[in-house]
Amino acid sequence: MNRYPLWKYVLIVIALLFGVLYTLPNFFGESPAVQISSAKSTLKVESDLVDRVQQILQQGNLAPESMAFDNTAAQPSVRARFANTDAQFKAKALLEQKLNADPSDPTYIVAFNLLPNTPQWMQNLHAFPMYLGLDLRGGVHFLMQVDVKAVTAKRLQGLQSSVRSLLRDKNIRHNGITRNGDAIEVAFRDTDTRDKAKAALAELQEMALTDAGSGEDLKLVATLRPEALKQTQEDGVKQNISTLSKRVNELGVAEPLIQRQGADRIVVELPGVQDVSRAKDIIGRTATLEVRMVDETVARGTEESSAIPFGSELFKVGKNAPVVLYKDPVLTGDYISNASASFDENHQPAVSIDLNGDGGRKMREATREKVGKAMAIVLFEKGKGEVLTVATIRSELGSRFQITGMGSAEASSDLALLLRAGSLAAPMDIIEERTIGPQLGADNIRKGFDATLYGFAAMAVFMIVYYQLFGFFSAVALSVNVLLLIAVLSTLQATLTLPGIAAIALALGMAIDSNVLINERIREELRNGNSPQAAIAIGFDRAWATILDSNVTTLIAGLALLIFGSGAIRGFAVVHCLGILTSMFSAVFFSRGIVNLWYGRKKKLTSLAIGQIWKPSGDKSAAPAAPATPSAPASKRGK
Repeated sequence: MNRYPLWKYVLIVIALLFGVLYTLPNFFGESPAVQISSAKSTLKVESDLVDRVQQILQQGNLAPESMAFDNTAAQPSVRARFANTDAQFKAKALLEQKLNADPSDPTYIVAFNLLPNTPQWMQNLHAFPMYLGLDLRGGVHFLMQVDVKAVTAKRLQGLQSSVRSLLRDKNIRHNGITRNGDAIEVAFRDTDTRDKAKAALAELQEMALTDAGSGEDLKLVATLRPEALKQTQEDGVKQNISTLSKRVNELGVAEPLIQRQGADRIVVELPGVQDVSRAKDIIGRTATLEVRMVDETVARGTEESSAIPFGSELFKVGKNAPVVLYKDPVLTGDYISNASASFDENHQPAVSIDLNGDGGRKMREATREKVGKAMAIVLFEKGKGEVLTVATIRSELGSRFQITGMGSAEASSDLALLLRAGSLAAPMDIIEERTIGPQLGADNIRKGFDATLYGFAAMAVFMIVYYQLFGFFSAVALSVNVLLLIAVLSTLQATLTLPGIAAIALALGMAIDSNVLINERIREELRNGNSPQAAIAIGFDRAWATILDSNVTTLIAGLALLIFGSGAIRGFAVVHCLGILTSMFSAVFFSRGIVNLWYGRKKKLTSLAIGQIWKPSGDKSAAPAAPATPSAPASKRGK
């Protein structure tokens, strides 16, 4: 009746091993380290940088405890671990000096970091500690306001160019195109021309066209439709979030938080970062792409010694540099809708570029008369340009073309990534800034840990005193619940915050509540006159329905918080939902396994150590106790 089959005990052992293995990394602590990553979009960190960093540190008598090349993140980096913070500071200063010939234009970024002390064999099994949030680890918090008006103005500027190009292609004359606030006004002298223009511009579906003016001062007013205006602003905020996500990796942040707040605000939290000025510099950095024609009046190979013509500019950094380019761009990266690595007709690596409608028109106009001439793509960061590639125009280019001669598939993939990355869609202002020191984070961790520990101890003492041996079983099941919950959070590499610690404490209370239901149900069956073995079986079976109902309803509330909440609320919801699932396993499946292991093989069981079984006093006319439930057949044992 109360025996588990072997496979259930095997499952329990596997769960315990999983819990111990993936919980232990959280107790090994962290060591100070430095992270070396690329400061330039055109430079990719390779594994050979490890040997170079090793030589520099050995020359400075700063031998690291370990060093590794990490290419799992969005941006590859080299990480060196040290025994103490003194060696960490010295190593950072030395590496910045040796790796960057020009401090004002660094080639590599050397950032402070912390690496877990988890043994390598555990790391090979992907057993890593949980990330700690800003309130536990310390760091910086920014609340940034996106200038959505700039996004709208940028979009209207592009539409103004589209209107001008479209009317020129249709050979429709007008008296000028001007911007008036959020509207584009096109002037005409007669109604027929205005009607033709209105019909031609109807293909710009995102614009609403209205007639205005009278006499010879006729106007066609074009404005963004409300849904198009909203979508433009939405896309601008999303692009800023995407771009910020690519940049914060340079700070060595293990688990940054970048999320939207409201219609036009972005929250950026960088745990472990204390250098606020440097964080501002990287977050606010602007990057733009430009396509320019090569000034062929300057012979190749003589760029640095020749006089630079007026209207041209010399670029010394990048692929095929030095090269002299015209200052006026053919088009900017705003017109690039997609870029992907591909192969040309000779099966050589290439980059396929797709332009939007305006970009395709500009490209055709610029290259129609320049077949055989050279064209360059330049990336501008911090006001300095780097040449990504210089290619020869083989034929008139349109909305889709290829850049060939990349040399390798990896080079084509890197260039495609740079072309897709783009820049901030609109400028942002920091309207709120907070810095949380590491000491405050450590104090939060200590208080949260103490609160959970004392709460667990109080519940365990109460259960053992009130339910005796069954209370001890409940305390063991509660320990397993905490073990599995932390293991799951560590496996998911979740970020633990103060609300997460509160959710762990709540999960303990819910888990012990399930054990209370089971123990009271067993007591009730004993009061009804059932045998101890029957009371255990019926108690667990009948308590399960109540436990399932209560946990499912609570899980629904947790999922609602997860779906509709944000920030700290979602962090609480994740831990809360996982805690419900682990508590159902530990309180029912694991707890019954312990009871079956202790009592299941005792055929002549006469009593249970489950505390005082109170019976109603003075009820001498009560009906006789129900007979004990017969034992289940051997083939059905372990139900």
